[in-house]
Amino acid sequence: MPESRPFFVLAPMDDVTDTVFRQMVASTAPPDLFFTEFTNVDGLQSAGRPKLLRKLRFVPEETALVAHIWGLKPENFYKTAREIADGTLARELGLPAGCNFVGIDLNMGCPAKSEVKAGACSALINDRPLAAEIIKATQEGARVRRGRTLTQLPVSVKTRLGFSEVDMSWPEFLLGFELAMLTMHCRTRKDMSKVPARWEYLTELVQLRDKIAPGTKIVANGDIENRRQGLELAEQYNLDGIMIGRGIFHDPFAFLEDGPIARSARRSSLRARDEDIQSIEWGKYGKKERIELYRKHVELFAGTWRAGERNIKTLNKFCKVYISDFDGAKELREQLMAAMSTAELIKILTAAAA
Repeated sequence: MPESRPFFVLAPMDDVTDTVFRQMVASTAPPDLFFTEFTNVDGLQSAGRPKLLRKLRFVPEETALVAHIWGLKPENFYKTAREIADGTLARELGLPAGCNFVGIDLNMGCPAKSEVKAGACSALINDRPLAAEIIKATQEGARVRRGRTLTQLPVSVKTRLGFSEVDMSWPEFLLGFELAMLTMHCRTRKDMSKVPARWEYLTELVQLRDKIAPGTKIVANGDIENRRQGLELAEQYNLDGIMIGRGIFHDPFAFLEDGPIARSARRSSLRARDEDIQSIEWGKYGKKERIELYRKHVELFAGTWRAGERNIKTLNKFCKVYISDFDGAKELREQLMAAMSTAELIKILTAAAA
C-alpha cells in the first residue's frame, strides 16, 4: 500500500474500471492506487472462470493494482487469494514474471439488490460470522512461503457505515482483523447514494483505528470529486487516503496535483460548488482535444478486447465523460451511442475532430 499520505485511489466500479479505463486515467492524471472491477471468487473457482478473468486483466505498466473480489464461500476466497499472492493468476492472464497485483480488497459494501439478496457484499454487515470467515480465509490464502521467507500480500476491506443505519460496531469489528486498509464509503446500505456522505463519522472511525489497529490505513470514499477536495477532507479528519469514484466521470484529471494557481483558489468548504468540480487542466480541453481523448479510449478498447470480450455498448457510459461541454456535444453523443462497432466509432470521431 502507498506510503505517501494522503494517497489517492480510483474506486472499483463494475463495467467501468477495466484495464482500458485504468490506462486512460493513468495517461491523464494517475492516482497512487487502482482497483479492478468487482470479481466473484465463486465464479472464478468454477467453469465460468474464463469469462470472469477479463475483469482482472491488466498490463505490465499497471504496477499499483489491487484485485477487488466478492463472493460467499470462504474456501473460494482462500483459493483465489492464493492464486493472486503466488502469481498463478497473473501468469494465467499472460503477465511476465514479476508482474502481479499489490493487494487484495474484499467487497463488503456494494448495495446492489441482487448481491445483497444473495447474502454477499453489504449483506455481510449483518452476517459477521461469515464476514470473519471470509477475511481469515483471504488473509491465510494471501500468505505465501518462498523458500524460508513468509510473505503476506496486503488484504483490505471496502465497506459502508452500516446496513439500515449507522453502526460503528461494524468498523470496530473489522479493525480487529488488522487489515492493511479499511475504505469507508460514508453511507449506509439503505442510503445507497441518495443522501450526502456522512463524513462526520470519520472522526470516530479514525479514533477506533488508533485504539484497535494503528497499522490499518483509513481511506474515505463518497461524494469526493477531485484531489483538491480530497486533500481538505484528509486534513480535517486525519485520513491516510482518499478514494474517488464517480468524480472521475466529471473530470478525467480528478487526481491531478494542484499547481500554484489551483492551490491559491482552494475553497475553505469541503463541498465544492458545481463550477469548482472540474480541474483547471480539464477546463482547458476544447472540442477537438476531448474528441481526440475519447478516440484514444476507443482505439485502446479495440486493441485490448480483440475477441469481443467486451460489448461495444460498454463504451457508451464513457461517452459523456469526453463528449461534453462544447457546441454540438449532445448530438455527437447520440450519434456515437448508436454506433455498432469500434471502427464506426473511430470514423465518426475522426470526422468530428477534423
